[in-house]
Amino acid sequence: MHKILSGRFHWLLAIGFALAIVPAWSAQETPKPIRALLLAGGCCHDYENQRFILKAGIEARANVVVDIIYVKDSSTHPALPIYGNPDYAKGYDVIIHDECAADVSDPKIIQDVLKPHQDGIPGVNLHCAMHCYRFGDFSKPLPADAPNAHWYEYLGLQSSGHGPQEPIAIHFTDRTNAVTTGLADWTTIHEEHYNNVKIWDTAHPLAHGIQVIKNRAGEPQRTNDFVVAWENIYKGRTRVFSTTIGHNNETVADARYLDLITRGLLWACGKLDADGKPKPGYAK
Repeated sequence: MHKILSGRFHWLLAIGFALAIVPAWSAQETPKPIRALLLAGGCCHDYENQRFILKAGIEARANVVVDIIYVKDSSTHPALPIYGNPDYAKGYDVIIHDECAADVSDPKIIQDVLKPHQDGIPGVNLHCAMHCYRFGDFSKPLPADAPNAHWYEYLGLQSSGHGPQEPIAIHFTDRTNAVTTGLADWTTIHEEHYNNVKIWDTAHPLAHGIQVIKNRAGEPQRTNDFVVAWENIYKGRTRVFSTTIGHNNETVADARYLDLITRGLLWACGKLDADGKPKPGYAK
């Protein structure tokens, strides 16, 4: 009888030990959320609402917590509090640039904005971020060592402007890429289509946008075909995802747009498998 009770005791003890370690094991298997910092504010866009659309859309799709720095400043030189602080990204896993700061041209400020990315923190860049931090003649392709090319080097693409708003037919040109796998082509509402002055050798295009510009009579005048989404490897190691799409609220709130940028963010952070699925613990 003593042997039977002793056997049961050891058996129960083993089960109790196993149950005791399950919570600790489970906690280790659940990764911490990606911490993202979204920068918003500046000219020409409804950042007051778009910041919340982006935060909700990204957090609903992936294990990401999005903090926001926003200034209610509609000028082309918004006074973002990160300026002058090269450590503004401390504690974050990725920075989402959604600011429109076309006339913030001080090389020291630009260097401070780039410093976290130079140190390896990934970046995601949306729409007007392509037209920020520029000075000098940026209408022509710039060499990589030009003083006013540093922001474009980070982006992997140089753009100088856009035409009138018309629908953009988005076509994914690399369907085997982790970011684009399973995504379907679509046509936006009337949107701004950014030109491509130069595409850096470090950049990998993912999607093109085709936009037909009409004359006053409503007849097709010209067709613009530009890269609208791409990956870039900055300084040989930092992952950067960008898209020029995203002027109007309806586009920013489009599930297809939010799917694309969330995948781009996961890829930039190294949390996207080759089949386009988030790594364990990072899907919602």
